[in-house]
Amino acid sequence: MFKMIVICFLQLPKDDEILSQKLREEARAIFLQRLGRQLLNNNELKALWVLLDKYHSPPHSEEEQLINYEDFLHVATLGGPKCKNYFTAAVFAKLQHGDPYGRINIMALFNYIMRKVWYHQTRIGLSLYDVVGQGYLREVDLENYILELIPTLPQLDGLEKSFHSFYVCTAVRKFLFFLDPLRTGRVRIQDILACSFLDDLLELRDVELPKDLQDTNWFSAPSALRVYGQYLNLDKDHNGMLNKEELAGYGTGTLTKVFMDRVFQECLTYDGEMDYKTYLDFVLAMENRHEPQSLQYLFRILDINNKGYLDTFCLNYFFRAIQEQMTFHGQEPVPFEDVKDEIFDMVRPADPYRIMLQDLLNCGQGDTMISILIDLNGFWTYENRESMAADTNDGPAEV
Repeated sequence: MFKMIVICFLQLPKDDEILSQKLREEARAIFLQRLGRQLLNNNELKALWVLLDKYHSPPHSEEEQLINYEDFLHVATLGGPKCKNYFTAAVFAKLQHGDPYGRINIMALFNYIMRKVWYHQTRIGLSLYDVVGQGYLREVDLENYILELIPTLPQLDGLEKSFHSFYVCTAVRKFLFFLDPLRTGRVRIQDILACSFLDDLLELRDVELPKDLQDTNWFSAPSALRVYGQYLNLDKDHNGMLNKEELAGYGTGTLTKVFMDRVFQECLTYDGEMDYKTYLDFVLAMENRHEPQSLQYLFRILDINNKGYLDTFCLNYFFRAIQEQMTFHGQEPVPFEDVKDEIFDMVRPADPYRIMLQDLLNCGQGDTMISILIDLNGFWTYENRESMAADTNDGPAEV
């Protein structure tokens, strides 16, 4: 009887068991709130800092405050039960930095505690959106999380409410593109916490965030408006979707037609046109070509035979389009054999006749190889790398 009750309790409620689902959600919310109350709050953190400042250990220095193990344990006792997990022998040993008296830096200790508290607070906050309760967030869960986060980010105050849905879509796409490469439609909370995306997102709490940091932060208002603005500019017929001819204008407009054809063959489209979500995946891949997830995305497009490797036929298939563009612009086409030899020398594949995805990841130049094959501007940059480097070393060149 007991086993049956346990099994029933552990089983997830079915879609039509509304009451059971609500009960489970409420129980999880209460549990998570209880965990949250066990963490140090802002007032308790301030009080802890006062204690650390008061009980730092001699000999004193004007440069930094240090604390020995005896005073460390004393502060732990005075700090109360919530501090117990942060004042262990393991933590003290981890923060050792070679002090002759065996002490640790008070600021390093406090920063360690702050990071731990933030980590657990964020994990609990994300878990509240984990409706299924299995340790991951679905796309809709991430959308709800970011939508409710917007009012707490001063850097997004200038966004029109009508743009919020597009901002949420733009932000969520980065999590899914990089943390869900198999396209399962969900991301593990553990992976969200381990990556830097939340740091970038929460950086927008800074009212005085410098413009250069905003420009390089995918989650900033200027960045989101830039990406969406580019999408609207490409959408010449204003139907809210992009066809191959429209997407061909992306970036410098030098991506080859063969590559465009493959993008629309491999990526999700609707009656031969690309929506904003699919466009965001494309942008993330193109703007981050050195990242493993982007290389995986682009490798799938280059693998025209779906064999899991690129051979001479595949390379020639794409490079012919580069040669055609060169001819169109009045340039002498570079022989394919020369480029093929350079690519294989660059990648150094395990099999001398086949380039696998792992070879691209291992060589560290996968982004360069792909640019050579899909983008005339990328090929030109590679072909003229030495003269461009010389111009850079000699100072600004006249155009």
